Amino acid sequence: MEQLLNKFEDYLNSNLPSSKTFHPHFESALEEMLKAGGKRFRPMLLLSVVNSKNPLLVSNSLPIALGIEFLHTYSLVHDDLPAMDDANLRRGFQTLHKKYDEVTAILVGDALNTHSFNLLANAPLSNDIKIELIKTLSSDGGIDGMIIGQAIDCHFENHRLKLDELEFLHIHKTAKLIAASLKMGAIIAQYDLTLQDKLYNFGIDIGLLFQIQDDIIDETQSEQEAGKTTQNDNEKNSFVNLLGLDGAIESADKLANKCEEQLRSLDDKLKDSLEELLLKYLHRHK
Repeated sequence: MEQLLNKFEDYLNSNLPSSKTFHPHFESALEEMLKAGGKRFRPMLLLSVVNSKNPLLVSNSLPIALGIEFLHTYSLVHDDLPAMDDANLRRGFQTLHKKYDEVTAILVGDALNTHSFNLLANAPLSNDIKIELIKTLSSDGGIDGMIIGQAIDCHFENHRLKLDELEFLHIHKTAKLIAASLKMGAIIAQYDLTLQDKLYNFGIDIGLLFQIQDDIIDETQSEQEAGKTTQNDNEKNSFVNLLGLDGAIESADKLANKCEEQLRSLDDKLKDSLEELLLKYLHRHK
């Protein structure tokens, strides 16, 4: 796993957007949130699935993994904006709209979003596979996934949703991009459609678990511990606000156990490839 992560980081650092202009800070701002780190969870899911079937395809998959990380990072930059969460801290660093200005943050997010699909389109994979990858990422990262989830999240602040509505919100806002990462790895590796669907559904459960865990972390950790703005969900529809802290922890425990069972049901190579990455995250709420 460490070897895969190092390959990804090396590829990221050598493939940062390269256009240089006379703008005093845009290029630096564009690089900062990418170089700031983060878990790299989504690209590592994709690369782990590819590695389980065909390790020789990992190098060709790096542009796809980077595209997912670009899209995810754009979503964080925009999520932190004053019109949304108005956050001060992300990945342990000052958010872009705080360090620079709101226009810079918006345009950096726009650039990362757009360039993610440029990376997919130019990856050294067959056109048929790239079309399927673009369809998946544009759906789950767009209006059928992350965007409608974010729209619901923002619109219903100060309005308590029911549990099924809250799950719908976070399946779309958070879980679908995680599910897409697993499915896209399966598309590259040419796993059959049944396994692609199984991995996608597995990713939905992982993503929902991650959101519950993030809500718990927001309630229980400081900004320094979490590396991002916390105590910021008072007006939001969060699992802690709906279920209480103990109820959210209980829900996370149940979902983590379900995810472990799903992981054990995979064939040995796929299970072993994903296990090292997943097991350190499934119980991070404790």
